Amino acid sequence: MAQLSDLIISHPDVTTFSELEELVKHAGESGHMFIEFDVKPDFRDTPRNWQWILEAAFTRGLSYD
Repeated sequence: MAQLSDLIISHPDVTTFSELEELVKHAGESGHMFIEFDVKPDFRDTPRNWQWILEAAFTRGLSYD
């Protein structure tokens, strides 16, 4: 299981929500079955529906880019 906090901590170079979304897509492609949203992303551009956006990114992975 991937945890959002682990992804954010292990990639300090990620500074925007769109970069985080790409990171979550890669996590979905890497074989993780689930993602846990244990923290709210603290980026200036984080939208209100951030959980839905990241869940969709994790599920579809890189296949729809």
